[in-house]
Amino acid sequence: MDKKTQKKPTESPEKGRILSKPRIFFGLTFILLSAVLAFSFISYLMNWKADQSQAGTMLDKSIKSSNIFGKVGDWLGNIFIFESIGIASFIIAFLLLVVGTLILKKKIFKPWKTIGHSLFFICWLPIFMGALTKGQGVLGGVYGYQIMDYLNSIIGTVGLWTVLVASILLYFILEFNLRPSSIKAKLDKINENTIGKVKSMMPDSNDDFEADEELKEEAEETEEETASRVTVTDVTNHSVNNPINTMKQPEPVSTPKGFPEVPVSSEIETITTPNHTSFEAEPRDVSQPVSLNLSAKPIVPVSSPEEAFDIRPSAPSPVATPAPAQENIKFNVEVAQVIDVLDDSDKKSQELVEKHGLYDHKLDLPNFQMPPVELLKDYGNEEISINKEELEENKNKIVGLLKNFNVGIAEIKATIGPTVTLYEIVPEAGIRVAAIKKLQDDIALNLSALGIRIIAPMPGKGTIGIEVPRKNPTMVSMRSVIASQKFQNTDMDLPVVFGKTISNEIFMADLSKMPHLLMAGATGQGKSVGINAILTSLLYKKHPSELKFVMVDPKKVELSLYSKIERHYLAKLPDAEEAIITDTNKVINTLNSLCIEMDTRYDLLKNAFCKNLKEYNKKFTERKLNPENGHRYLPYIVLVVDEFADLIMTAGKEVELPIARLAQLARAVGIHLIVATQRPSVNVITGMIKANFPARAAFRVISSVDSRTILDSPGADQLIGKGDMLYFNGNEILRLQCAFVDTPEVERLAEFIGEQKGYASALLLPEYVSEDSTSTVGTFDPNEKDALFEEAARIIVSTQQGSTSMLQRQLKLGYNRAGRIMDQLEASGIVGGFNGAKAREVLISDLHSLEQFLEDLRS
Repeated sequence: MDKKTQKKPTESPEKGRILSKPRIFFGLTFILLSAVLAFSFISYLMNWKADQSQAGTMLDKSIKSSNIFGKVGDWLGNIFIFESIGIASFIIAFLLLVVGTLILKKKIFKPWKTIGHSLFFICWLPIFMGALTKGQGVLGGVYGYQIMDYLNSIIGTVGLWTVLVASILLYFILEFNLRPSSIKAKLDKINENTIGKVKSMMPDSNDDFEADEELKEEAEETEEETASRVTVTDVTNHSVNNPINTMKQPEPVSTPKGFPEVPVSSEIETITTPNHTSFEAEPRDVSQPVSLNLSAKPIVPVSSPEEAFDIRPSAPSPVATPAPAQENIKFNVEVAQVIDVLDDSDKKSQELVEKHGLYDHKLDLPNFQMPPVELLKDYGNEEISINKEELEENKNKIVGLLKNFNVGIAEIKATIGPTVTLYEIVPEAGIRVAAIKKLQDDIALNLSALGIRIIAPMPGKGTIGIEVPRKNPTMVSMRSVIASQKFQNTDMDLPVVFGKTISNEIFMADLSKMPHLLMAGATGQGKSVGINAILTSLLYKKHPSELKFVMVDPKKVELSLYSKIERHYLAKLPDAEEAIITDTNKVINTLNSLCIEMDTRYDLLKNAFCKNLKEYNKKFTERKLNPENGHRYLPYIVLVVDEFADLIMTAGKEVELPIARLAQLARAVGIHLIVATQRPSVNVITGMIKANFPARAAFRVISSVDSRTILDSPGADQLIGKGDMLYFNGNEILRLQCAFVDTPEVERLAEFIGEQKGYASALLLPEYVSEDSTSTVGTFDPNEKDALFEEAARIIVSTQQGSTSMLQRQLKLGYNRAGRIMDQLEASGIVGGFNGAKAREVLISDLHSLEQFLEDLRS
């Protein structure tokens, strides 16, 4: 034992000194990093919009940062707050502080409990702030906004707040043991301890020794309670069990002569207890904390018990706030200051609204009048006439035919529509549905009908539907549906009225919810009338400042009627002479320009913390977005393509790719597509196009294959034409009679709008510089060669055939671009000159020589 005790004083100090230097270095490093993060976050929140824009310009000396730690602070704030967890990032700085104190062996915090609480708040605080601010600002971060938006879309706003409130209540119940039975027991114990404490604080003046003994016993009890509590955090959590015993102790004084001293370990820490106001009868001042210090010094009685104790049982004396509580108070004050700074923008917007009112996007055309219903032709009474003889005859034929094939019917009823009558039958038990579906042609033959359609079974019903065309169909006019109360009082963003259903009800759909529409139909079956009906319904409902059309008309005659409303409703490229596009090259540039507009709008929505165009325009109307930062009121843009098959034949991939990209992404920024084609074949409506058009409208087509291409099911080949259509919304197929709008009606509507005062010009789309820059023969510039130049050269040399049509087929290009590539190949010396009907001569014999030639061109 003596040897061991001799070795410790010699070896231990040197070893401790060697280990203390890295411990101090790393501990102070973590604490310093915690302070840098905290102050960077505070500075970022005070001016986050400017800091966010500067986060990616760290190497640009011309841009000055407003953050206290410069561009590094901008970057830290953008990474942790904006792109991550919002104000919960301060908890990360707090955890670094905890790690630093643990390295320095300063047991201020209980590690595992602190980490547990921190993880809880890191997970839930961003979601709570995202729900509280509705995704506005940076308090919730991207994580909080996305999780809040996902939960809101699944369980709704009420469900989201229910989950948040339940989580917070469960946290406090488990942390502070807030069960009713435990609260009642704690209150009873407080009353008992208070009464006993008052009695013990009033000793007899003639018996000082007994008072000293009572005080000594209280000190020993407090010492035992202190030993049972390991950390300050534990004391904080359980202080409500006995606040009198843990909060109030007499001052240490000298012991009377002869009184035995009680040895107390000097390692016992100072215990401070937060002031729990839940049990106080009146508010207290916690600015002067009271601490209990247990030492080895003897205890002597005090002159007056009031000097050491507050004997009022209704209001316990102020207590000391532990270090974690002080950090939380400081943190809350800093966050409150940051929130006040962020609220300044809202206050400014409110002041602007009070001073100038909400932004009115219609003030550019304040005298614009919406077209009246009288512009459309009145076709008189459009009520459906019921022919009971026809109904009874068809019913008997259907029942008799099914009976001949041993198919029993328990019930049959009819619903009369404008053009078809729906007979709903309930088969007898044991009858298979497939057996009735096989009889479609037999039923059509027996009824002498143009074409019938069997719906087996009908969605949401326990019946089988048989649609039979009427002998005397009723026309559905555009005026009747536009003048209806359903259309006039709708609150849809982009209301589109198609016509009437099979039950003679007006059918409407919201284009912004579709969000894109694919139309198909053979020539003369009502497809162009359907496009006019869609455009007419939009023109009757939306102001020119709210809606713009981009019209593509390869046939050059279908959409030319709308050229009169160019300065009101149309959009075009800056260098375009006409707003209605008929040239294939201009179509490609326009589609790519719309992609640029889509990307620009997404940047605006991202900076405004909005997820769709409606939210963005609402913020702009409330003057919460500064136009000096590039924000503007964004109108809806509807792209209308009348004949898509012609574009695919002439331009191929150059049209398909931007169309597919717009269909995939553009709906959130208010760009919607209406694509129509006469030939719904698989090489025109490809899988990439089809997957992004959930809403489809099919007029009569020639074959069942075309019907399956457009609707994924047969039936469009059994329509009777003249506006008879099937509409597929992604869930079910509805049979509609499209509203009829004649060419003179469209002309009157366009003239009424065009005669009014409009904008200076059509809405100008972003300028697009085409990749296939023009180059003339004999002046070849390697820097201006087409992107597909080398690939085309390899095809020409490998096949030894200089043909423009071959380049069109191999590269899926339009004729114009393939011709320009061929001119570049001629100018570079790879192929010879034009040789009439014969193919051009290929001047390079093999691919190896071509690669050397291309390498020389690159250099």
